[in-house]
Amino acid sequence: MLAVFPLGWAHYLAGGLCIGLGVAGLFVFTGRIGGMSTVFSSSWSWLSQRPYFQQPRLLQSRGWRAVFALGLVLGAGLWWWLMGPAEGMRTGLPPWQLLLGGLLVGYGARLSGGCTSGHGICGLGSLQLPSLLAVLVFMGTAIVTANLVSALGWVK
Repeated sequence: MLAVFPLGWAHYLAGGLCIGLGVAGLFVFTGRIGGMSTVFSSSWSWLSQRPYFQQPRLLQSRGWRAVFALGLVLGAGLWWWLMGPAEGMRTGLPPWQLLLGGLLVGYGARLSGGCTSGHGICGLGSLQLPSLLAVLVFMGTAIVTANLVSALGWVK
């Protein structure tokens, strides 16, 4: 098992349980689905007057979505402060590249109608057939890409 999880598995389990409980709690107590790609779009509704970002569903939900996103950031910060950075978790990238990458991923997720984690966690959890199909496509593409990259020797 050490070959599959060289840094251990307990933190993955803890993270998964926290995410699952958070998403389930949000749905059970409020009836809301916590998709992060919609948080991305609703956040842009404050900055852009383009018709897409001014849709009523985005304008009406942007307040709670901003609090939801802030909670995720603060929760990660609290974890980092209490537990410290995990060994091997540093990227070596400058912050501007991480920020640019995050914006591009957010744009891509919105362009494609949702992100992998949103479909995988919220969509599958609410038994949505489109999410099942999306996750199958995501996973199939990831498996093929990982094997191709490995076969070409692009990773160590």
